Amino acid sequence: MTHALLYSRAPVGIEARTVRVETHLAPGLPAFTIVGLGDTAVRESRDRVRSALVNSGFDFPQRRITVSLAPADLPKDGGRFDLPIALGILLASGQLGRIDTDPFEFIGELSLNGSLSPVPAMLPCALACQSTGRTLIVPRDNADEAALAGAGTIAADQLAHVAAHLAGQTPLPLHHCDAPLAGVYQGGCLSEIRGQAHAKRVLEIAAAGGHSMLLCGPPGAGKSMLASRLPGLVPPLNPNQALEVAAIYSLRQPRDSSLFHQRPYRAPHHTASATALVGGGSYPRPGEISLAHHGILFLDELPEFDRRVLEVLREPLETGEVSIARAAQQLTFPARFQLIAAMNPCPCGYLGDPEKSCGYRCEKAKRYQSKLSGPLLDRIDLHLDVPAVDASELLGDKQGEASHTVRERVKEAWRLQWLRQKQLNRELKNDQLEPMLRSHRDWLAGVMQRLGLSARALHRSARVARTIADLQGSDNVERDHLREALSYRQNLQQKQSS
Repeated sequence: MTHALLYSRAPVGIEARTVRVETHLAPGLPAFTIVGLGDTAVRESRDRVRSALVNSGFDFPQRRITVSLAPADLPKDGGRFDLPIALGILLASGQLGRIDTDPFEFIGELSLNGSLSPVPAMLPCALACQSTGRTLIVPRDNADEAALAGAGTIAADQLAHVAAHLAGQTPLPLHHCDAPLAGVYQGGCLSEIRGQAHAKRVLEIAAAGGHSMLLCGPPGAGKSMLASRLPGLVPPLNPNQALEVAAIYSLRQPRDSSLFHQRPYRAPHHTASATALVGGGSYPRPGEISLAHHGILFLDELPEFDRRVLEVLREPLETGEVSIARAAQQLTFPARFQLIAAMNPCPCGYLGDPEKSCGYRCEKAKRYQSKLSGPLLDRIDLHLDVPAVDASELLGDKQGEASHTVRERVKEAWRLQWLRQKQLNRELKNDQLEPMLRSHRDWLAGVMQRLGLSARALHRSARVARTIADLQGSDNVERDHLREALSYRQNLQQKQSS
């Protein structure tokens, strides 16, 4: 037999397409050619495979070897095809005999000594493999990740071990992963923050409805500490959400299976580029907003980000996904994140403080705050002023509620939302809000005119009001709930003009 066919996978966004690895040995001068739109790493597979075969005790055929990675128009990258290419050569040269490889898929990079090295994007490949009913053979360091998908998974350390398994000499057992897919956040506790009772109240509302929030206050007021406590207030990921998150992280690099259950908390530096935030590259990979899927994206020192970088947040905040267009393809990554941002009110940070302020209230503060566009601010549900902590509260003995106590109230609010509408309040459609708005129509019309609210801002406040009602266990949204929600709506530009 001079021809062999094996199956592998190539990631395309958060999905993975089947790749047919065909190997043909023909007479003629020795040559080794790989075709199929592979990048440099794929072409370099020739040298890795040759050394791995020889060092594993096999013969490297001195013939014309052609390897086709089909479909030919699908871009392929990395060393994930090393293992099926090496096995294809062994099968085509008759060194393994006649073996039916249809029940298997193979993914793995080869070291020069024949050992298998882990590759990224294993979980999307395993999920796709699971739907076909095939068994996936992978490097041992990828095995836990692949087994999470529920597919039959075999872990191997060496090329020789895979060959012995296929030949029936030394069967390899199926691999099982016992890593949890959900768990409670193990971070700081809310009780560690002294004072800021009002800010903690708004933080609870944000957690209960998944709302975005902007914290504005002087340096040292506790904005970053408040944001870092948010993951401890929300319920853990359910297994399906954890699998989605793990699949996204898998595209970047192999990940410790013990981290799969954690709700993401991403805090990129303000020097991050638009590509770092959204994702991209020749072979597009997810950016920070996708890595924060089902979690929290915290942007500290918000006006210090480049304005063009911040503007890319507008579409994902509305749609929950981000599209990346390239000449050959267009990919969509999920990005249903909760945005928490923090900023100082002015460059010196002490706007309005008679002792510490720089004194340039009008010029510097307005110029600083104008770095944030109105459309972006309009998409943030909660705008909160965080004052400096009073010394008596900072040095006192009184502690606030612990995170686990607040989390129980948040969990109950989530339960009510899922029973009523099968989604969080932040995802409510405008037509779902109409009955609530009609019942307070005349009053809301005056509020809109007085505050200069857009239709988007009104609907976002209505979602917040629905969350406040859920926290109080109320079936109906009353005017007090709307009044509190609207009190968190006045944005920076409106404050400057008032």
